[in-house]
Amino acid sequence: MGSCIICGKSVEGRICDLHEEDALFEFRGSRADQLSVDRYYRGSVDGFAEFGVFVDIGDSVTGLLHRSELDQRLDSLDWDSGDTVYVQVKNVRDNGNVDLGWSIRQSEREFRGVLVDDPEIGHSVLLENEDDEDDEVDEEAAPESTADESTSQSDDESSADDDSGASQPDSESATSAGAVSRASDDDRVEGTASVGGNDSGSNTAVMTESDEEADAESEASQSDETTDEPVAAAIGDLDDHVGADVRLEGEVVGIRQTSGPTVFELHDETGTVDCAAFVEAGVRAYPEVEEDDYIRLSGDVRERRGELQVETEDLDVLEAEEREEVEQRLADALDDEARPDTADPLAEDTAVAALSDELVEAATQIRKAVLTDRPVIVRHANTADGYLAGSALERAALPLVTEQHRRADAKYHYFDRRPIEGGVYDMDDATKDTTTMLDNRERHEEKLPLFVFVAAGGTRESLDGFDLLNVYGAPSVVIDDIDVDGAVVDTVDAVVSPSADAVSETTSTALAANVAAHVNEDVRDDLQHLPAVSFWEDIPEPYVDAASEAGYNETAVSELREAVALEAHYQSYEDKRELITDLVFGDDEEDVGGLAGHIAEQFREKVDEEVSTARANLDHRTVDGVDIAVLDTDAFTHQYEFPPESLLLDELHRDVRDESDAVLGISTDTMYVRANGDLDLHELVNEVSERVPEGGVATRSVREGTIRYLAGERPAVLDATLDVLADEL
Repeated sequence: MGSCIICGKSVEGRICDLHEEDALFEFRGSRADQLSVDRYYRGSVDGFAEFGVFVDIGDSVTGLLHRSELDQRLDSLDWDSGDTVYVQVKNVRDNGNVDLGWSIRQSEREFRGVLVDDPEIGHSVLLENEDDEDDEVDEEAAPESTADESTSQSDDESSADDDSGASQPDSESATSAGAVSRASDDDRVEGTASVGGNDSGSNTAVMTESDEEADAESEASQSDETTDEPVAAAIGDLDDHVGADVRLEGEVVGIRQTSGPTVFELHDETGTVDCAAFVEAGVRAYPEVEEDDYIRLSGDVRERRGELQVETEDLDVLEAEEREEVEQRLADALDDEARPDTADPLAEDTAVAALSDELVEAATQIRKAVLTDRPVIVRHANTADGYLAGSALERAALPLVTEQHRRADAKYHYFDRRPIEGGVYDMDDATKDTTTMLDNRERHEEKLPLFVFVAAGGTRESLDGFDLLNVYGAPSVVIDDIDVDGAVVDTVDAVVSPSADAVSETTSTALAANVAAHVNEDVRDDLQHLPAVSFWEDIPEPYVDAASEAGYNETAVSELREAVALEAHYQSYEDKRELITDLVFGDDEEDVGGLAGHIAEQFREKVDEEVSTARANLDHRTVDGVDIAVLDTDAFTHQYEFPPESLLLDELHRDVRDESDAVLGISTDTMYVRANGDLDLHELVNEVSERVPEGGVATRSVREGTIRYLAGERPAVLDATLDVLADEL
């Protein structure tokens, strides 16, 4: 039996089922049927075809990475024959053909370990131990043996590095610095300090040199310095303490067990550093320490492969007042770093100006999430306003995410944008999000994400969804152009919402774009045109001017709005980031009419045709002198095609509002309400429900203006709605 290199669970081999997809495998077999489906393998490009890329897995097996599996166009791949690539085995066919999948991790360091898949052995082994598994047993016993045995262990471990140097005992270091042992580590940790917690109590010290020759003067300096008390230091200042013993305080934000030491990722208010602690090869040091603990750590600062590392000599978990003091210090520093200095709107806008504090707070929450490696999930309405608002936040956050993380796929792991139907965060959406975030926490040790709701979530219909997120402590922010329900305000962590009298003066995009400009000042110029695009009519003059300065005239603004509205419908269930980005942030500032103009033509053709059909089939009802136009959407619209009922009713209402006071779109169990004056949908629903108590009348979406009822009560609900509307209007 062995132990999983990631979680330490006892398993046959060196990886458990839960973490198998987190590791990279070297294939040593000779037949396709010896591959393990779903594992990620190192391969090399063998050749190209119109339909994909052929990749060699090991010496004897070749698979096909079909172009449909790629996250980019085949002709845009920067691969040459012989290049090393990383792929997932999706299927092994009976005829020996191997179907491969794309891996967004395209460097070895992005995996959490490298193992050998050798069918002759029967289970996975560590790459450096493939020649002789018995070496692992010898290595684990070495710390309990003599100095000569420790030297041998150090040599074995350092063999994973190219041209490793010799090992030699150093009794002087052992006396002055405690039990110090250098061990190799696949995760760029080459040296570690032996720590307490080992029953053997070995105090033998060993130094192993890599191919970079040890500096004798540095060793002498270290020996002198370790006789003194460690110097209290901040992680951001460790460059000034290389070779010295330091004392650090901070939060453990990551723990990984390597084939050699245990590596604690320690974070304080100035930065993050890897701290390696060694007991025995592959054995967990300080098993009582967990992620999110606050600790005090002493150790020797070393530079390994151009990066700083602390070789741990002593570690204590902080409790009570000591923990609170360090925790508060880090929280204050994070808030200072994340909070924008002042609110500076994109353009003159009274609605936005009145929300300066709220804008800054929302931007601070998003920046904090990025700085603390918390994924950001933007949930937005599947409308033009929702997509534009979500894209603004995406434009601001992605550069910060890329800057924060070394992983090439960070922008996929730490930021996501997902549309919501109807602008309501219901239990279906919340259940899917909760399942995904808990799975990511279990499988990849991700923090629970920050959810940012844009043009969505502002009404009481979303409360059940928010309550589910709150059960697990997932933070949330709402940015909505409606007067957000007080119950929602009490449930989420931050809200950007205009007062009731300013609702009609702004859009969710105007609010979100201003938040985004404070999340990342570097993209402010990219956002200038978005507020103007989000207004279907009566665009405020300052936003018209801002769009014009950004190169978008009136026609370009209109075409972009219509193009995004069309794509919002077709991408509702499988959003593709790149197309919306191409539309909203096209590089050709002189002619946005390229892609956007082409799609806008389709929008106008489809909408004009549907509006014309609907207008011809309106049933005008007059109640107490109020004209209400009724459209049977089941009979006179194309179900599940563009435009959706909500957009069609918006366009139809704009078309007939000079002759009708309201428009009702009625289907089997749903009604769409559009009125010329201000209308409180919840009050309307309450009135109708009182008149038809058996109708099951309820608000479905305030944003879409939709009401749900029982299909069998449709005639009674329609009559009651006509009467209530006439009274209201």
